[in-house]
Formats: sequence, structure tokens, C-alpha cells
Amino acid sequence: MNNSLRKPAETAIEQCMGLRANESCCIVTDDKRKAIAEALYAVAREITDDVAMIRYPPGDQHGEEPPAPVAAAMAGSDVVLAPTTKSLSHTNARTDANEAGARVATLPGITDGVFLMGMDADYERIREECGKVLAQVEDAEEIRVTSPQGTDITLSPGDREWREDTGIVHEPGLMTNLPAGEVFVSPETADGTVVVDGTMMPHGQLEDGHVVEFTVEDGQVVDIADEGLRGEVEAAAGEVGDAAYNLAELGIGTNVGVQDLVGSVLLDEKAAGTVHIAIGDDHGIGGDVHAPIHSDGILTEPTVYADGEEVKLPRE
Repeated sequence: MNNSLRKPAETAIEQCMGLRANESCCIVTDDKRKAIAEALYAVAREITDDVAMIRYPPGDQHGEEPPAPVAAAMAGSDVVLAPTTKSLSHTNARTDANEAGARVATLPGITDGVFLMGMDADYERIREECGKVLAQVEDAEEIRVTSPQGTDITLSPGDREWREDTGIVHEPGLMTNLPAGEVFVSPETADGTVVVDGTMMPHGQLEDGHVVEFTVEDGQVVDIADEGLRGEVEAAAGEVGDAAYNLAELGIGTNVGVQDLVGSVLLDEKAAGTVHIAIGDDHGIGGDVHAPIHSDGILTEPTVYADGEEVKLPRE
């Protein structure tokens, strides 16, 4: 085991997941994330004898279902941690595991550096920040997001509930990303313009002056100015049609331990005071759209209004 990964692995297993001696634990990984998986396994092995690490070849795209034996192992465990190259967050395997009672943490695209940085945080403090943000937005009928770069979009949550990703999942059936720290909703509809200036695939962290702009009407993305993102969404649309253009998520970052963007969507979308807006799949976060894409774009200087009142965003 890489000893430098032990401390963040302890935070994940002990503080975030609350693994107990009488529970089973499954570490799901692939050939490119072996070191992090081994660190998690080593810590879990000190707590419970009922632990297994399952490795499979990296998937081709985020949201791709893992092999059937992997999905079965997830559903049969009390605690699941999935450091994988491609995200399992928006898969039936993950939702089935939660429905079976598993506590699940997905770590999509995790690197050693992101693991060290994102898990070097007090997750009780992050939970407090999530609560403060949630209290400001959960009853709003309308959310508006603006930014100096040109974002101006209005979203309606409708009957869909806001959710917290606090990183602390101690009850059966709960799910988190790790690193964690966001409050999010899958809106019923949205209209306006989004200008991403932080991080968005396929580019990673955007250079100064480079932005990714797209237009939303009635909850669907109708125009994408960026060739790279447009190509990814078009490829997904080739499989599922208009579902790929769904405006899937509005999220507010609450991880006060993240100081700077590093080009990892997993970490950057959690940075306190940022907002991320996603295109594609939302069935795992309160929506009803299935798509082989969930592409988050991070805004670094957002202002958020809930029914016209400015939301106080968390800061370090």
C-alpha cells in the first residue's frame, strides 16, 4: 500500500462511511485506480474480516454499467466504495445497491492527488455548510444563477427535492461522492445561458479566456458553442436521442477544504462557493432521464438567487 494514501483512506472508511466490524465492505475498482483501492482495502481490513476488492477493466464512458458480477457484489454488501476511472454514480448497479440497503461512495476519475487533497477535510464541517445552503434553497420555487462571464439561467426545481452530498453516509441506502461537499437538485425545467469558466470535460480545467457556453430552453440544451462538448453530447444523443440534451443538475459546492481548481470535475465541483450545472443523465439524482452522459460544468464566480433573495455561498 502507498503509505501516503492511508490518512485519506482512513477518513473515507471511518469518518465518511462509518464502517463497523459486523459489516461487509466491497471495494470496486479498475486497473487504473488500484493504489487507492488497495489503501481503502487495507483500512477496511483492519475493521472487518468481511471485505473484498473487485477489479475490472476500465469502462469506455461515464455511466456505463459494470460487469454483472461487480453489480451483484455491490448489491450484496453493506458498504461499497468505488474508486473507478469512469463514474458508477449514474448506473443501475449503484442505484440497485442503494435500494438493497448498501451505503455507497463513488470516486469517479479519482487520482492520488485528488484523493489526498479532497479527503484532507473535516467532513463534519462540510455537513454543516451543506445544511446552511440547503436551508436557503430547499423551499424556493425559482433559482437564478448569474456570473460575470455571462451566465444567466433560471431553474425550477418543481416537486423535486434538493439533496445533500455531505460525504457522511452512516445509514442504509445512502450514497455519496468522495471527495464530497455539495447541495444539488435535478430541476424540472430551466431556461437561459450557461457560461462555464472553471472545469468541464472534455477540456478539464479551462485556461484563462476559454469558456464553454450553452443555451437552455424548457429544460433542454438547444445550442452548444464549444465543439468538444458538442461532440460528446451528440455522440450520446446517437444512442438515446434528446435525453442527452437534458439539463440535469444544479449543484452548489460546499467543501471548504478545496482551495483551488485542479482540473478534476470530481473535486472541482465540490469547491466551496462554486456552482456546477450538468447536462445528460439525472435518474440517479431525482430526475427521470437515462443517458450515457452526465457532464458537469463549473462556474467559479456565481451569484445564486432563491426566489429573488441572494444565497450566501460557503467560503473558507
